[in-house]
Amino acid sequence: MLTMTSETSHEEQLQLQKEQQHPVIADLCLHLSSKSSSISAPSPPLPPHPPSADKPPPSSSTKKSKRSSIPLPVAAIRVLLNVIRRSKAETMMGLQADLREASDVMVNFAKLGGPIPAVLINDNNNTTNNTQQQQQQQQQRYLLAGRSHIALSSGCELFLKYVTRASLETPDFTSCKSQVLERGERFAEFSLAARDRISSVGGPFVREGSVVLTHGRSRVVESLLLRAALVEKKRFRVMVLEGRPDAAGAKSARTYEKNGIPTTVVLDSAMGYVMERVDMVIVGAEGVVENGGVVNKVGTFSLGVMAKELGVPFYVAAESYKFTRLYPLNNSDLPEMGGIGESLQFLDTLNWSASGSRKNDDGDEKKEESTPTSSLQDVKDYVVNLPSTVEVQNPPCDFTPAKYITLLFTDLGVLTPSAVSDELIRLYQ
Repeated sequence: MLTMTSETSHEEQLQLQKEQQHPVIADLCLHLSSKSSSISAPSPPLPPHPPSADKPPPSSSTKKSKRSSIPLPVAAIRVLLNVIRRSKAETMMGLQADLREASDVMVNFAKLGGPIPAVLINDNNNTTNNTQQQQQQQQQRYLLAGRSHIALSSGCELFLKYVTRASLETPDFTSCKSQVLERGERFAEFSLAARDRISSVGGPFVREGSVVLTHGRSRVVESLLLRAALVEKKRFRVMVLEGRPDAAGAKSARTYEKNGIPTTVVLDSAMGYVMERVDMVIVGAEGVVENGGVVNKVGTFSLGVMAKELGVPFYVAAESYKFTRLYPLNNSDLPEMGGIGESLQFLDTLNWSASGSRKNDDGDEKKEESTPTSSLQDVKDYVVNLPSTVEVQNPPCDFTPAKYITLLFTDLGVLTPSAVSDELIRLYQ
């Protein structure tokens, strides 16, 4: 079995196991693992405007559409709605306490639960030794792969603020609870439609014949670019950084190619090499902070610095429920986001054949029948084993200051970084 150098204390492991057994976590993972097809042709444009709990979203958005996955904050809101339905509290104070507890459980799980690559889960001699509960816990942790808890926290805080506001408007507990459930469902549906609104406001910035560079796998960026290609009928090329360690960019490249967009996958370390050939950079965000900066997949900061140095516009596409009341000045100010350093392995991919064949000492491929056991052994053969004294750091996200961002495409419209603080005030007032 491949050895994982665990940086997580025994207490944290026990806490993680406790969180994974919580019904709130089971509900969250159920929403995140919902089967849905990949992104198809985007919907017609929707007018950009702030979400209103009193007005339902347009009918074209309320019906179930084909989406690649449910956003983590929206999944959390749906979980909180279920908490309200199950709650036995008889006062608003008790209900808010139940919601706060559920929110804390989800955030703690997101902080502690990093992804476990399938190749590291089992030894080929001990595959059957894992219990069903252990396998379920591993699958639950993997659902949060590449996601930070910042977006989840901001979604929960926004919903809790909304519940507090509703309790002030409707003092009667029973009526207030019914109203919160009704408006909460509208809010969740409206949040799901955010991608369509962002696509409609960001699409015009993608010019005919341009080259677009992206990083990681952002569903909202995918939706925006697919809309520009399939609805607005623009012809352009996409360059995608591979997005290690989870190959997020490579996965996104398959979506673009499948929809007829010429796509090139580039090594993360080659972002500077290709920057002089691109016309714009567009990335997603795990969180948009008060000073207009963004928290996103690690490498975004480097990408922003290079784009500014070479005069390339740097755009961020993000939903308003990812606006968070954080004010970091640099990366050391970011909250602890966990990470997957304890399970990270390094492969010599240059000498590993992805086709399942192996190379002999002369570099010639040696064909052999591919089986699950042989494929696992192939990976093991090319793992670079580090001494135990070597520390591995693999932060999931980094912070990109506002000065490197040209504009933000949001469901509230196109914003400058300096306008984020004003929008945060409106969202939370």
